[in-house]
Amino acid sequence: MPKKKTLLKAYENIDFLNSSDARIIRMLSEFLEPQSKFRKHKVVDTIVFFGSARLYSRRDALAEYNKFKTINPKTTSALAEKLRIAQHRVQLSKYYEDAVELSRRLTEWSMSLETHARRFIICTGGGPGLMEAANKGAKLAGGYSVGLNISIPFEQYVNKYVPKDLRMEFHYFFMRKFWFAYLAKALIAFPGGFGTMDELFEILTLVQTGKIKKKLMVIIYDEKYWKDMVKFDLFVEYGMISKSDLNIFSFCNTVDEAFNLIKNHFEKYYLTEKEKKQTEPKIHLK
Repeated sequence: MPKKKTLLKAYENIDFLNSSDARIIRMLSEFLEPQSKFRKHKVVDTIVFFGSARLYSRRDALAEYNKFKTINPKTTSALAEKLRIAQHRVQLSKYYEDAVELSRRLTEWSMSLETHARRFIICTGGGPGLMEAANKGAKLAGGYSVGLNISIPFEQYVNKYVPKDLRMEFHYFFMRKFWFAYLAKALIAFPGGFGTMDELFEILTLVQTGKIKKKLMVIIYDEKYWKDMVKFDLFVEYGMISKSDLNIFSFCNTVDEAFNLIKNHFEKYYLTEKEKKQTEPKIHLK
């Protein structure tokens, strides 16, 4: 007798799961899998870092610049442009180094809290550039961090500083953005391009419209860069937003400034009296 062919169950049918009819299942998967991982690793809340994937560390930026610095800029326009970009990357590398330091200090501080869960964990888009810097800072402090990666044709890959258990891969931008916002208690937007603008302004809109009701600290890092890119005051002047909407975020220009603002915000809104005492400087009497 011929062997009876076994029909695939719907959840075993890869062709179906990848079809347009099963799109809702894929969307739900990108909600449920991260939720499961966060619960498993007791990640209660996060500090989200946004910023350009194209930023280099100072070491890497200098290495690239050294390849071109001996070239006569008049040789070819293409080489001159590469030299200009390399010089610019050296200047912008300060943001990478600042993100490493800020992430490291925030992670060390959060690890000093005696809680049953992981509080105020660094969370990034998981890719290169500024994202790598923030994940690197957390690792240097001996802590965990989260990487919410997105599948796109260029730039994006999971950086080596994200722990394997907390690496997540997304197809849908909106589900990735949900997980950026849902657990965040603070968000720092470093200089970036379209992607950073998109992420930042969506968060500002959610706070402005009351869709985010929690006390979310939003920091925009480097006032000069952002005011060169976005004329925030003109939104008010043209009547497109209220003046009070500018209070949704704060500008910071140094690591110390950002660290203290975030720490004070958490101590005011998210720590118990016992946890606050744990963060106070220890005074040793002789």
